[in-house]
Amino acid sequence: MSAVVELAGVGRTFAGSPPVEAVRDADLVVEEGGYVAIVGPSGSGKSTLLHILGCLDTPTSGSYRLRGIDVGGLSDGDRTSLRGAEVGFVFQAFHLLPYRSVIENVMTGLVYNRTPRRVRRERSRQALERVGLSHRLDFTPRQLSGGERQRVAVARAIAAQPSLLLCDEPTGNLDTRTTSAILDLFDELRTDGLTLMVITHEERVSQRAERRIEMIDGFLGEAESS
Repeated sequence: MSAVVELAGVGRTFAGSPPVEAVRDADLVVEEGGYVAIVGPSGSGKSTLLHILGCLDTPTSGSYRLRGIDVGGLSDGDRTSLRGAEVGFVFQAFHLLPYRSVIENVMTGLVYNRTPRRVRRERSRQALERVGLSHRLDFTPRQLSGGERQRVAVARAIAAQPSLLLCDEPTGNLDTRTTSAILDLFDELRTDGLTLMVITHEERVSQRAERRIEMIDGFLGEAESS
C-alpha cells in the first residue's frame, strides 16, 4: 500500500508573545485504507493538525506529503486544487443549506473541485446511494433526522471521490444509536479503500479506529487501540 499522509517533523507555530507552538515535531504515516482516531484534550493542537492535514494551513517546520505531493511547496491555488481533489471533510455541524434539496446539497461539494457540471448530479446520486439515502434525494434537510443529515454531509464529502476523509467530532450532535450507524458507515467506507482520520473526544468513536493517536501539548504519540 502507498502512504496517503506523511508528516515528517511537522510543526506549526503562531506568532505572539510568547509564540504558540500548536503542533510540535509531528511524525505520522497513514497508508491507503487506514483508519486513525486522533484524541486529546481541548487546546492540544488537534484542530491545527486537522487544518494542516486538510491543506487549509501549512507547517512552519517539517514537511507534509499528501499522496506523495509536498503540500508546503505548493502555491495557494495548487494547494486548493489538491484539497478539492483529495480531501473530504465531515464536521460536527452538518453545514447543510436548509432550503436546498438533499442532492443539491451534495452537489455543492463538487462545485469547487472542477467536476464538470454534467456529471455532478450523477456523482451526487451515487454518493447518496452509498450512504443509504437514495430515497431522500428531493427532501430538504429540515425533513431529515440528525443521523440522515450527517449522512448527507458524508455523501457530500465523498462525492468528489477523495483519497482522505477528515472528520472533526462527526458524532458530537448524534445520539448513541445514530452514532453507531455512522460508525458502521465509516467502517464500510474504509473497506472500500477510503482513508479516514477522525478527531474525537468520544471513547466509543476512537475505539472503532484501527489506530489511536494521542495529542498532548502539540505532540503526537501512538495510543493503544482495542
